[in-house]
Amino acid sequence: MDPAAGRAVPHHDEWGKTPLPSDEIPFLEGPSGRGSELLRALRIFGELLRGFRALHFVGPCVTVFGSARFPADHPHYELAREMGRRIARRGFTVLTGGGPGIMEAANRGAKDVGGRSVGVNIALPHEQEPNPYLDRWLTLRYFFVRKVMLVKYSYAFVVMPGGFGTLDELFEAATLIQTGKIQDFPVILMGTEYWRPLRELLAGMVDQGTIDRTDLDLLTFTDSPDEAMARMEAAAVRRFDLKPAVARKSRWWLFERPLGR
Repeated sequence: MDPAAGRAVPHHDEWGKTPLPSDEIPFLEGPSGRGSELLRALRIFGELLRGFRALHFVGPCVTVFGSARFPADHPHYELAREMGRRIARRGFTVLTGGGPGIMEAANRGAKDVGGRSVGVNIALPHEQEPNPYLDRWLTLRYFFVRKVMLVKYSYAFVVMPGGFGTLDELFEAATLIQTGKIQDFPVILMGTEYWRPLRELLAGMVDQGTIDRTDLDLLTFTDSPDEAMARMEAAAVRRFDLKPAVARKSRWWLFERPLGR
């Protein structure tokens, strides 16, 4: 039990070894019958469609990635909360994975200043619940669909300390930018001491020739909210002439709802 947060902290075995729901196991076991594969494809399409409907009017967003395990009294939690405030004051919607820890902190910061706060939660065997600081959220079953949503609507990415999931999201965004699949939006890693081994690894990759030295320019490392916001301002707001979102009427055939309705 984490006394500061008032809730149990999952042991690593709970996160990494909890059995998958029985209907997801066949998805990871290679080809199934053609009928089953068609139904699965339709289920994936339906989840994508549901995400598009829910998030169509929420942008422009800045996505904050980070661990679900940090309690509210941790310095990383407070830094994420401050970034949520700064992002919301600038007119962006704060978008997260919708869970506890860093995600909760960023959403909470947005609500501190009356900003917009949205989460894309994931259905897990240990029941990750949406945090209480969300104006809107949806819960998805496929991680890859969730990553599509977290990237599609964002013009910048703030990466706080985290584990496997955070690294997955970080390198998904960095790879899409590196390969020109999305625009050259800023990727800002906060918590320089935490990320120091990663910086050393990336420098070694440059030495080995597996990435270019210019690829390092895709990432900004800082502990300063001022520096993070200045980078966001220069690389996203001014470059793409972003304006704060204006609520629009839902006139589309998918019946999308503007945020706040």
